[in-house]
Amino acid sequence: MSDNPFDPALYRDEAVSAETKAINDGIVQLTEGIEDNWDIGPAEARARRERGEGPFPLPPLSPRAKTRTIDTPAGKLDLRIIAPDNPKGAYLHIHGGGWTFGGAAQQDALLERIADNTGLAAVSVEYRLAPENPYPAAPDDCEAAALWLTQNAKAEFGTEFLTIGGESAGAHLAAVTLLRLRDKHGFTGFKGANLVFGCYDMRMTPSARSFGGRKLILRTKDVEEFRRCFVPADADLENPDISPIFADLKDMPPALFSVGTQDALLDDSLFMHARWVAAGNKAELAVYPGGAHGFIAFPGQLAESGLARIDRFLNEVQA
Repeated sequence: MSDNPFDPALYRDEAVSAETKAINDGIVQLTEGIEDNWDIGPAEARARRERGEGPFPLPPLSPRAKTRTIDTPAGKLDLRIIAPDNPKGAYLHIHGGGWTFGGAAQQDALLERIADNTGLAAVSVEYRLAPENPYPAAPDDCEAAALWLTQNAKAEFGTEFLTIGGESAGAHLAAVTLLRLRDKHGFTGFKGANLVFGCYDMRMTPSARSFGGRKLILRTKDVEEFRRCFVPADADLENPDISPIFADLKDMPPALFSVGTQDALLDDSLFMHARWVAAGNKAELAVYPGGAHGFIAFPGQLAESGLARIDRFLNEVQA
């Protein structure tokens, strides 16, 4: 794979490995054989995901995980923590799932890897889910968790070195959280942002609009339905708190944007990376040939390459 994300060869079919093609074909075959999430409804779709029914492998729960409950303006909020013995810093993790699915306890394998490979205490936010709790519930919870971490990291982990990141909706919420902390609290102390196949434009970028109906994790319909669940019908989709691609992005930390070429949200990462750099911030763009949305969850060489790049980034920002 070329290290140059602007190499046209990365985006051609011949760049996709046989292993990645087989993984993608397997995902499509599996999802075509099960009921559509939007036919069974979010609550049942969540329950099936929690049982490991669906395309995403269900990682085992870590015996190392601990829950820390904090007070927020909206009530109690759980943080799931997996930490090494002597943390070098903290990584505020925000899970994906279209603001509608997922949970902090479904991320243990990823959190363990981050703790073991980067020395950071991984702190994942159990934010409220839509449609029961639409915008601004999830951003409010993530903001509260970030504020708690800025005030308590030293006491909890013996360090004030902070990073942030997430996947899909979690990458969106991580970007929104950084902007809220800068604009509402004057805090720009996060040292790195790991933003993995995120959604940054709620109007839907061209790749999201044109992806179509191939059941490769995230279809155009899914992006539309997730948006309907999360964003109130009368919301301004160009509000930077909803679509952070419209924000003034000055004073953001170094960021790593990771995305696959067969992801409906490909353009979101390409465009957001460009805006991040244009605002004067450091940013890396890692593009993975044939990677579907969520590709780091499917064991194979592509996933390992993406995860290793994330490890390297989180270690480099500590240097």
